[in-house]
Amino acid sequence: MSRNKNVFEKKKILIVDDSEINRALLSDMLSNEYEIVEAENGLEASAILHEQEQEISLMLLDIMMPVMDGFETLEVMNKNDWIKDIPVIMISAETVPAYIDRAYELGVQDYINRPFDEQTVRRRVVNTILLFSKQKELTHMVTNQIMEKENDNKLMIEILSNIVEFRNGESGLHVLHIRTLTEFFLKWLIEQGEYGLSQEDIYLICNASALHDIGKISIPTEVLNKPGRFTDEEYEIMKGHALEGARLLQDIPLRENEPLIQMGYQICRWHHERYDGRGYPDRLKGDEIPIAAQVVALADVYDALTSKRVYKAAYSHEKAVEMILNGECGVFNPVLMNCLRETSADLKEELARSEGQNFQEEALDAVEQMIESGEVEVSDRTFKLLEHERVKYKFFAELSQEIQFEYTVTPEMLILSEWGAKYLNMPETFLNPKTEAFATSVFAEDDFLHLLEKLENSTPDDPVIEEKYLLNINGHERWSKVIARSMWSSWEPPEFSGAIGKIVDIHDELEKMNHLQVMAAHDSLTGLLNHKTAKTQIEAILSRDTERKYVLIVFDLDHFKQANDTYGHLFGDEVLKYVADIMKRNTRSFDIICRMGGDEFLLFMPYKDEIEPLVKRIFLLLCGQYKEFLISVSMGVADAKECGGDYDSLFHMADKALYKVKRGGRNNYCFYKNELTGGDVQ
Repeated sequence: MSRNKNVFEKKKILIVDDSEINRALLSDMLSNEYEIVEAENGLEASAILHEQEQEISLMLLDIMMPVMDGFETLEVMNKNDWIKDIPVIMISAETVPAYIDRAYELGVQDYINRPFDEQTVRRRVVNTILLFSKQKELTHMVTNQIMEKENDNKLMIEILSNIVEFRNGESGLHVLHIRTLTEFFLKWLIEQGEYGLSQEDIYLICNASALHDIGKISIPTEVLNKPGRFTDEEYEIMKGHALEGARLLQDIPLRENEPLIQMGYQICRWHHERYDGRGYPDRLKGDEIPIAAQVVALADVYDALTSKRVYKAAYSHEKAVEMILNGECGVFNPVLMNCLRETSADLKEELARSEGQNFQEEALDAVEQMIESGEVEVSDRTFKLLEHERVKYKFFAELSQEIQFEYTVTPEMLILSEWGAKYLNMPETFLNPKTEAFATSVFAEDDFLHLLEKLENSTPDDPVIEEKYLLNINGHERWSKVIARSMWSSWEPPEFSGAIGKIVDIHDELEKMNHLQVMAAHDSLTGLLNHKTAKTQIEAILSRDTERKYVLIVFDLDHFKQANDTYGHLFGDEVLKYVADIMKRNTRSFDIICRMGGDEFLLFMPYKDEIEPLVKRIFLLLCGQYKEFLISVSMGVADAKECGGDYDSLFHMADKALYKVKRGGRNNYCFYKNELTGGDVQ
């Protein structure tokens, strides 16, 4: 037995009025035949419509209300296209003609003056619902006929194209890849304002791109699927598919003026032409080749390179792009080469997304809406499967333990997922999200506004943003990543209408990463910075501080090898840690200390007036004794004022001074002095 929506099931009416008495009166009149939902103002009504758009059969709307009045509510309904699916009867004591005219202009179906009688209200409600149902039924009939025709056309193109691919021994994904790549390149051209293309052109060219190799249906199989290199004769036969495809389309009776046929003709005939005139069959040159054929040609070459064929293995994305840009596959339009060069990083991801995109939840919603609107009859089994998929989707969404949200501009509202609301101990719906707890308690000051600004500044072609924020999650500060996708209106130019997104806790991951970064920046034995990190920090200081009143000290331990040889390497490690501890205790937090390796250390520190007292203090601190080992150091010193802001030069100066000390008997310090006559050590 069919589980189609019961014709006797109560339809749902939304009553919007700030007066509880008025809502109660209307509810009493209609509740026997209809299910009643109430709202005190337009903002509450908008929240209900957002959640229950497909369930509301009629709205009874007052004009004068606080927060959001009736006219503002109608404007919101128009902006969200709700007015097309939900009939509105305005009920008001206002009799001013301007009010009534404005209500009808904004899309209301009827207008009832107060005071009203029950019979009038009931009859107007019944008539409006019946009339709107008939209008929707006629609209669905016309829409279905148009969609059926479009789908039939698209299906026939795909069937025919896949027959060709099957004969050619190629992957069935080739047609999909060509369509995806063609659309990808065309969108870039539109963004750059090249060739005056429109969204309608993209739709037509992408559909026609599936026909690009239709002429191969006339090529003998033994030539088409030959695993080795073609002979000259076979190559000429193979090249014939371009003209043959164009001829096949041109010869379709009574269809030669169809836009799809004309576009398909261009693509079939000229998708093997090259920009320098060395292609075939007509040796067209430059923009003599229609842009549609040029784009499909690039898509075809890229997919041919990255796909496995009977005569070759697949190249990687990177190698394919390199070959095309190097001209190994013929000369292409420089504009398209710029396109490939700029979008190469996104191209591979786009193809993977086109193959693996999951439309499951969208499909479930679409099927559910069709069932609720009575467009299709479904069996008990279908209902059970649909509910099974819904439960499964909800389960995995909860299992991910991510706070999911939806934000809408009109009305301004934020809706949390059920799991997210429970986890945060917050309501699922916020009607003023910028001022309520989600934006002010979970997010730090201005962070939520920053997120909305990033979303508003995104584009329909690049709608996804990722940002990191330190959030207050149930009283605990947690680093979190917000991944969101902006939503845009369907009209031109598109307007930002809201966003969907999720909040992912990355606190532990970030702490682990920070810990690893700290470990990577430090010497594991002494806990001092390593030389690479110290160099990076010093270079940053030298580049921003032009006064450069800093001293670089490079030193090593005298006769350290004897400590290792006499007392063992573990003892040697103790000596190194002892020296490092002396340095840590006797330097400031902004001084930079590092162990370069072995027994070699580096110290970079600012000075005020004289350098030598500072150097001498450090030198005397380091000279002493650890257990049985007598510690002395050799130290080279360089003034950063003399290095011209270059770290390598500064280090070379200090190192040169160090080796001057070593050659002079060790256990001393020496300054590098750059005389006018050249470098020398004093």
